[in-house]
Amino acid sequence: MAKVYAMIADGTEEVECLTVVDLLRRAGITTVLVSVGGKQVKCSHNIVIQADATVGEVDLSDADLIYLPGGMPGAEHLAACGKLVAAIGAQLKANKRVAAICAAPAVVLGANGFLRGKKAICYPGFEEGCVGASVVSGARVVTDGNITTSRGPGCSVDLGLELIGLLVGEKTAQSVKNAIQY
Repeated sequence: MAKVYAMIADGTEEVECLTVVDLLRRAGITTVLVSVGGKQVKCSHNIVIQADATVGEVDLSDADLIYLPGGMPGAEHLAACGKLVAAIGAQLKANKRVAAICAAPAVVLGANGFLRGKKAICYPGFEEGCVGASVVSGARVVTDGNITTSRGPGCSVDLGLELIGLLVGEKTAQSVKNAIQY
């Protein structure tokens, strides 16, 4: 079965994190909430999430997908984690999947050169941070090769369903979509 590490930090956008994690778990995908700080994470709207593990407790190289929710300053905290940035680089080099939403495509992926030559989307106003990418206007979710990006909280269900389709198939994605009445 597919394995996802959903990265979180203080200031992460709750909807982007929890909606995608919930949908992945509904699809039977092993999804681990990994904090780049302590196990208790205070999100951007003061909701506290208990992480399953910290970045020091996991081997990110065994992920089929590393997922980066947005939110500020959450995306900045993710970008400041050297172990995470190195793992993203190794993930992409191994042709494995990375997904990011909202500010994270720009602040984490773009700032580290991971979007060069790719089509991508991000939260409006962060486009300049998608260094080297062709930013797609109006899209809710964009998958280009092994990188999937999305716009913001309102696109979280779309992103979750896209990731399910990519990781375990469209039939499962459709089943989850039907089950949640989307």
